[in-house]
Amino acid sequence: MRVIAGRAKGRRLLAVPGDGTRPITDRAKEALFSILHFDLPGARLLDLFAGTGGVGIEALSRGAEWVDFVDANPRAASTVRANLRATGFEAHARVQRQDAFEFLKGAHSTYDLVFVAPPQYKGLWLQALELLDARSELVAPDGVVIVQIHPVEERELDLANLYVDDRRRYGSVLLVFLRAMESKGPMPVTVSDGK
Repeated sequence: MRVIAGRAKGRRLLAVPGDGTRPITDRAKEALFSILHFDLPGARLLDLFAGTGGVGIEALSRGAEWVDFVDANPRAASTVRANLRATGFEAHARVQRQDAFEFLKGAHSTYDLVFVAPPQYKGLWLQALELLDARSELVAPDGVVIVQIHPVEERELDLANLYVDDRRRYGSVLLVFLRAMESKGPMPVTVSDGK
């Protein structure tokens, strides 16, 4: 696992000990950041269920201003801190060892990008989206929420303030992009298997 591009390009990242996390594949991460390329400079990002911190650190490497990393697992929080030290981004981030839902209920910041990648097959991504939808002030008016799930987890969504703007599939990784209703604009809804 490594940083793909930017200031920390090539830096290896530590994995969280054990098998409780599922880092995003390099293929899906490269595709994700190709899509978000223009949204990154100066962005504030929330990395929920942060695991290794690989997505947030990649964003910092490519020009994001700030990342809040949230993970309840103490080993994950320690790993994110170690990876921030190794890449030199400690001054641009905060690591919260906290339940993601409790964090969302009490948060007061506004984020340009929110990345949600919880443990699979537990419906946690739906709970996180429902909270983000209910607390729409956490997402900037032109912000993007990205959910990483296995394709079999996808469900119809009934949201008041967010809408599905795009879906991209890369093998066993499905990335779902949501935006605020008020920003509904030109990006078409597409489905791709990445081939």
